[in-house]
Order: sequence, then C-alpha cells, then structure tokens
Amino acid sequence: MKFSRKLAAVLVASLALIGTAACSNGSSSSSSNSEKIPTKITKKTSIVFWHGMPGVQQDELKKLTQEFEQKNPKITVKLENQGAYNDLQAKINSTLQSPNNLPTITQAYPDWLYTAAKNKLLVDLKPYINNQNVGWGSSQASKITPALLTGAKIDGMQYGIPFNKSIETLTYNADMFKKYGIKKAPATMAELKQDAQTIYTKSHHQVVGAGFDSLSNYYVLGMKNEGVDFSNKIDFNGAASKRVINYYADGIKAGYFRIAGSEHYLSGPFANQKVAMFVGTSAGEGFVKQGVGSRFTYDVAPRPGKYTMQQGTDIYMFKHATAEQKAAAFMYIKFLVSKTSQLKWANATGYIPVNKEVVASKEYKSSKKIKLPAKLESAMKNLYSVPVVKDAGAAYSGLNPIMQNILSAAQKKQAVANAIKSGKAKFDASWKQ
Repeated sequence: MKFSRKLAAVLVASLALIGTAACSNGSSSSSSNSEKIPTKITKKTSIVFWHGMPGVQQDELKKLTQEFEQKNPKITVKLENQGAYNDLQAKINSTLQSPNNLPTITQAYPDWLYTAAKNKLLVDLKPYINNQNVGWGSSQASKITPALLTGAKIDGMQYGIPFNKSIETLTYNADMFKKYGIKKAPATMAELKQDAQTIYTKSHHQVVGAGFDSLSNYYVLGMKNEGVDFSNKIDFNGAASKRVINYYADGIKAGYFRIAGSEHYLSGPFANQKVAMFVGTSAGEGFVKQGVGSRFTYDVAPRPGKYTMQQGTDIYMFKHATAEQKAAAFMYIKFLVSKTSQLKWANATGYIPVNKEVVASKEYKSSKKIKLPAKLESAMKNLYSVPVVKDAGAAYSGLNPIMQNILSAAQKKQAVANAIKSGKAKFDASWKQ
C-alpha cells in the first residue's frame, strides 16, 4: 500500500538502533580545547548543519532555522541535506579522514561517531550546557528528558544533544478489542500473550493477535526486562535469552504472533485488520492513521513491559570549528530543543518532544492530530537505549537477521534450538568486528 511505502522510506532509520563542570560567569573554558566560550555572538558567524530529514521534517526544520536566524541576525545556519540516513552516515565516515571538511554540527546516531569520539574529533558539550549565556546553566535547567541526554553520550562523555526522537509504543484496534471482550491495552508481556491468544481464537484464526516491527528491539528490551543489559556478556544460548526468544517463537508456532517479514512493518496488515495490535515506532502513527482511515478506531498505549526503546538521532559538534561557530551552533541547538520549538517540531513531524515540559504540557497532550501525545508521559517512564560501546552497533544490527532465522524456523513448526545455537555464534562474532 502507498502509506506503507511512505512509512518504510521515512522510518528506515527509526528501526535500526550532561553536565557538571559549570561556568560561573558564562565564559568558562572548554574541557576539549581550553578555549573560552564567547558570551555572545558579536560578528557575522556562519555554521553548517548536516542532516537527513526528508519531507515535512525538512520543511519544519527550515521554518525553525529561519525563526532562529531572525532572532539571531549575526548567525547564519546552512542546512545541508545529505540524503537518507545511510547516505548521511557514509558522508560523515568519508569526511572523517579530512576533519576540516566536516560540518560544524551534524545529525547522527551516537554509534556512527564512536570512532570520531575516540579520535577526539567531537566537542564535549558539558561546558556549553553549563554555560549561563550560551547554554542553560545546568543539564537540569535544560528540561531535556535525562534518559535522552544519557543516550547521547559516547563513552560517558556528553557529545550529543537529543533532537528527533521516537519510542516504541503499542498500536491496537480498539474496535476489535471491544468485539472480543478485551477491556484495556495489555501492560505486561504476559497480558500481551493472553490477549493475542484470545483474539486469534475468537476470530477463528482469521486475525493474528500481535507482532513486533523491530526484532532487534524485541530482543534487546526482552533481555532488559529480564534484568540483562545489552553487552558482549550476553549468553545468547543462556536461560534468559531462550525465555525471550521462545516467548515469540512459541507464539509464531501457535499462530497468535507474527513478524513483519517482507512487508517490513506491521502497519499494513494492521490497517487491513489482519493483525490486531503491534509494537512499533511512535514516529509511524501518522502513517497508521492514514492507512486505517475511517475503517475502524485505533489507539496507542505504552509498550508492554517495564522498558521501552528510545531511538532517533542527536546533534553532535566537531572540534575544527572556531570558538564563535561552536557558541553559535550551541545557541542554535538550544533553540531547537526549547519548549516552543519542540512543541512545533512534535506537532509537525510526529517525533516525541525531547523537552519534558512539552511532554507534560496541556498544549501537547490536547493535540488532536495523533493519539500519542495524551499517552506519551506514561509511556516514557522507563527508557532504554543501546549502549555506545565498541561493536554494540554491529551486534544490535545483527540481531534482526538472527531473529528472522529463528522465527522462520518457528513458522515452519520446527524446533528452534539449533537456530539459537547458530544465532549465538553469529551474535558473539558481531562483538568482535
């Protein structure tokens, strides 16, 4: 369907995966290069921002940038769209060989810049956060959700500021719930299984109960809910891992769970009422709404289980810039994550606000465009992100084909033990790139 193709184009990167040293007078020294942070921009300063925003996201970014430039006439922001996220990542990687050709700031996932951080090409943003003039004075004063700030750290350093973010949520067919006697959205994985079984049975096997868009996220959060953080210490063939895998595999065998497969996202089968509910990125709700139309009433709820995945890119700054460019760039970042800007950004794009004042605000919660705003505050109680350590990105990305292989065996009614053992070998190897 047309809306599914749009969803795949916009959300391909959605599926994949602060401050103490203060400035007492607003002109402290940067821990990264010992240069003073200008208290204000007094001469014409131009900064370059690489991004990968398409469509309405790019349009809104342009509007916000124009607003910033009007308020800061000494600063010019050159927006340079590098294409899709994989194109942006490739451009960053190739340009890292010539650091002076890098932009002032870039949109990026933290694992893209692990090598850049190790090579000391990034700016530690802690002094800027704590600066009273250019920044907020402290990370707390920024009003950015703390877990999102933590997710923008690399090796414990605050190199990034969160920008366009999403979380995993549950989307469900409210009419179907009513038809089959389900009173509320499942809050636990046990309830998800029970409700999926109920729908599959009562629909005479015509409707699959549930599924998960991202198999990598499914496994990572499944382990986190088992009390295991994502790391190279995970025993993929261990008891906790098998519980997580078999929960999904057993549902696939019995018919009440399914995977997206070649359709990539479950929003299509959901809109066609072939699946009653699915876990996917919150950034996709606009496409779900378009696909469902007036055929039935859908709703959203927090992802079942204690934790949900926070995803999306942050903004990072490169060291080669001048002191004035760095200060101007941080002023721009500060503007983008302000309450006013984040309310506009969230309403226009469907991304979640990184500013917690927006999340809790009446203006956001009362939005009629999509249903997430009214539920987001409760859905963000326990956020998790893949740690930015060596080879974590490769291991995370490798989980999807590993899980696909295991669940494909389950679809064929085969035992999955051998597929899990094979997956362990691949998982362990991915941590040794």
